[in-house]
Amino acid sequence: MKKINFKEKFQKFSDQWSPKVIAEMNDYQFKLVKIQNDFIWHKHEDTDEVFIVLNGKIFIEFEDETIEINQGEMIVVPKGVKHKPYAKEEANIMLVEPSGVINTGDKEGDLTAPNDQWV
Repeated sequence: MKKINFKEKFQKFSDQWSPKVIAEMNDYQFKLVKIQNDFIWHKHEDTDEVFIVLNGKIFIEFEDETIEINQGEMIVVPKGVKHKPYAKEEANIMLVEPSGVINTGDKEGDLTAPNDQWV
């Protein structure tokens, strides 16, 4: 048992769109990620996905609307829902998801990050 300081963890990496694990609880991982510009359209068939904005502002584009999520806010994207996150300026977010979830969901490409990268 030890406390985790988000600011200190974010200072340990600079790459974007590459989630870093900071803790595990049961079968779930808490991941920090820096994002900026566009991600890819994707969905997760087997799990919901939560985006918690710790610093900055992000947008989640859906097929029929775009939702703005500001610092101190979060959104849960239900499993199977196609979405595309983006940020106009760098934002720091936390993801909470089951171990083994691929960040690009049902799509693979240049933005697919390796799993279980701890910081």
